[in-house]
Amino acid sequence: MIPFSVLDLCPVVVDATPADAFRNSLDLARHAEQWGYQRYWLAEHHNMVGIASAATSVVMSHIASGTQRIRVGAGGVMLPNHSPLVIAEQFGTLESLYPGRIDLALGRAPGADGMTARALRRDSVRAAERFPQDVAELLTLFEPAQPRQVIQAVPGCGLEVPVWILGSSLFGAQLAATLGLPFGFASHFAPEMLLDALDVYRRYFQPSHRLAKPYVMLGVNCVLADTDAEARRLFTSAQQQFTNLFRGAPGKVQPPLDSMDDYWSPGEKAGVDRALRLAIVGTRDSARAQFDDFIARTQADELMLTAQIFDHEARLRSYQLAAALRED
Repeated sequence: MIPFSVLDLCPVVVDATPADAFRNSLDLARHAEQWGYQRYWLAEHHNMVGIASAATSVVMSHIASGTQRIRVGAGGVMLPNHSPLVIAEQFGTLESLYPGRIDLALGRAPGADGMTARALRRDSVRAAERFPQDVAELLTLFEPAQPRQVIQAVPGCGLEVPVWILGSSLFGAQLAATLGLPFGFASHFAPEMLLDALDVYRRYFQPSHRLAKPYVMLGVNCVLADTDAEARRLFTSAQQQFTNLFRGAPGKVQPPLDSMDDYWSPGEKAGVDRALRLAIVGTRDSARAQFDDFIARTQADELMLTAQIFDHEARLRSYQLAAALRED
């Protein structure tokens, strides 16, 4: 079985606070390290009361300081919201504090709605258009300084923090291929173009000093429990969250429901089912075939599992069961 990693959105559940989410995230990271997960990534989202990882680099330091070996990363930093120099300094700082354990994955989306994106960066549309140039600038800031180089990231210069490109379309696949960088696809919420993007990335990949051959990591919603019925019930928290996003009313993570029938309309159900159609939900035994099929179809090099589960102990159990699959 290929390596498994964790994508944590620092979920804030009903009647809890971001401080509770951060404590739970550190607890999950410590367990993930014990269970053999490769990486623990956090994602940049803004103005969402159910996601606490907006200040991604700060939360990364919280996780890295409380663990010992697991790689800690941003999956990702939405680069149009920031200057490349600031991100180079932040991740150079993290790499200096936790050497050999920091990853930086970059996305082009704002990680927010349009109004919030404008609050983050007044020229958000133009900033997104500059994404390829900003990525190239950021990569340069991590390389050793050249003679008479005026602008340097301190710390950051010469550290060559591993950089990934994230995407949910052909654009990110093409950019990752052109730059010779590893590629992460957001198949956990936008699976429509998955196979086409993988084909583009592998076909046009150009080796670089950072990466000799293509490397693909795919996002997967994974909710496992001791019975299939319980796993399906736990999964309703994620289904509610996506339904609320489609309604334009994102909120905190809701308790699971025995049935979604009275919660969503037929149209909402169809939309959520499309977005989450690659989710792996079930027991350890029933999930094995689902994982095998997904890996065989995509030839992924690594999977990044995410689980929006209301109860923290149930979330721990889900990741524990998934990790056990790699020991079979």
